Amino acid sequence: MSRQNISRRRFLAVTATGAAITIVPRHVLGGPGHTPPSEKLNIAGIGIGGMGNSNLRQLESENIVALCDVDHSYAAKTFKRYPKAKVHTDFRKMLDKQKDIDAVVIATPDHTHAVISMEAMRRGKHVYCQKPLTHDVYESRMLAKVAQETGVTTQMGIQGHSMEGIRLICEWIWDGAIGEVREVDAWCSLSYYPFGHAYWSSKWSRRPKDTPPVPATLDWDLWLGPAPERPYHPAYHPGVWRCWWDFGCGMMGDRGAHTLDPVFWALKLGHPTSVEATSLDLNPDTHPIASIVTYRFDARGNLPPVKLTWYEGVRPPRPTELEDGRRMGHTEGGALFKGSKGKLMAGVYGEGPRLIPESRMKEYEQPPKTIPRVKGSHEQDWVRACKNNQPAGADFEYSGLLTEVCLLGNVAKRMDARIEWDGESMKVTNLPEANKYIRTQYRQGWTL
Repeated sequence: MSRQNISRRRFLAVTATGAAITIVPRHVLGGPGHTPPSEKLNIAGIGIGGMGNSNLRQLESENIVALCDVDHSYAAKTFKRYPKAKVHTDFRKMLDKQKDIDAVVIATPDHTHAVISMEAMRRGKHVYCQKPLTHDVYESRMLAKVAQETGVTTQMGIQGHSMEGIRLICEWIWDGAIGEVREVDAWCSLSYYPFGHAYWSSKWSRRPKDTPPVPATLDWDLWLGPAPERPYHPAYHPGVWRCWWDFGCGMMGDRGAHTLDPVFWALKLGHPTSVEATSLDLNPDTHPIASIVTYRFDARGNLPPVKLTWYEGVRPPRPTELEDGRRMGHTEGGALFKGSKGKLMAGVYGEGPRLIPESRMKEYEQPPKTIPRVKGSHEQDWVRACKNNQPAGADFEYSGLLTEVCLLGNVAKRMDARIEWDGESMKVTNLPEANKYIRTQYRQGWTL
């Protein structure tokens, strides 16, 4: 089934009424997954103590009917904000018991994104999942496949994809503003230091050895989900999980998913042919303090090959065209497109794109705006797509491949080498031992 097709259940529900243009109440259509534009979605939040709280605030035009979190203390502020919503700890039990849910918002740690998204889609729920979509490449490929098979509406939480900047970048590059683009530098100058590194290392020698009691409000076994079992420690939760290989995807999955989005879209990238990485403080437990990752992409149609270099914890060389006193990108990072006729610079989310030098920007006659604009937030783009049975902007077909590319950078880091990638067969071909990171093993009792 293509992403443009409606599901069989939706087709039967609409044709049974004899008029496809009629707005049909949800009870006629047969339950969740069939919300017409005239009604509100019934939304459940899963993982609501951090970013999930922010996502739900953007969805208050709808009905927030369920809240699920393994740590009721961390999620307390969100429980308080939505007193009418039913409260749960286990997402599986929530989906079993609460039949009025149309859609779910997932903002748990990275290592549980895939299992929760998959369970929700198989039950016919629309899914909004925070970036990165998954914790390994295989999970991304499978989520994209099942999203297409089930016909539910999906969206990955990369808010820049719904903003103006990314659309301007695409339109300018497609207009030939900087000619052929064969090279891009993208970066995030932040790193997860000292968390998981100097502070935790000096106190606990990488992985903590002490075993403090699990807080009474936390279900630690559920928090671990499919990850390898280990004792609870505040070195992992809350927040610090991003530093650890078993739970988070590091800066590559966090900011890489944002910053590489406009590169991916504007240059129409697919699978890379190779990825190589060099890292500072590489170790088996935590993400490195800094890395440089280089991707190679083949020509695509009439588009030339591309070299994409990702810098984290460090910045790329400053372009000579950038005037003294002007900041490179934005405070935390950005992207620099290098074309045969000039350069284009933008921020972390593709915001504030400019041709450089500024004199080139001032003389450039911008093309017509041909890409549809999103009214409102990235979350509201998903809501409209759910109600109109249309793909959202960063659906799992698009964001699954983007996530794969980001996570291949992490594989290259862990191998500390260059890996050659066969995207169709989903295999590293030159270093077979790297394939253990393409599909990681789940803890007993968990499956995708």
